Amino acid sequence: MSENCKTHSTAHSSASNAVYGLGFIGAAIYFISHATGFWMGVLGFLKAIVWPAILVYEAFGKLVG
Repeated sequence: MSENCKTHSTAHSSASNAVYGLGFIGAAIYFISHATGFWMGVLGFLKAIVWPAILVYEAFGKLVG
């Protein structure tokens, strides 16, 4: 594999990690700010980790079902 391919792959990975990171921070702020108690805040943090999976699940539910 050439050096150019390795650099391109790393740059693409860094960009997607940055987008996921910003999405995580935004989702964490949203879910935690709407929490009514400590354990709902913990659940909000866990939801922020898996928000892309929830988004895709809901999107397929609307499109297919």
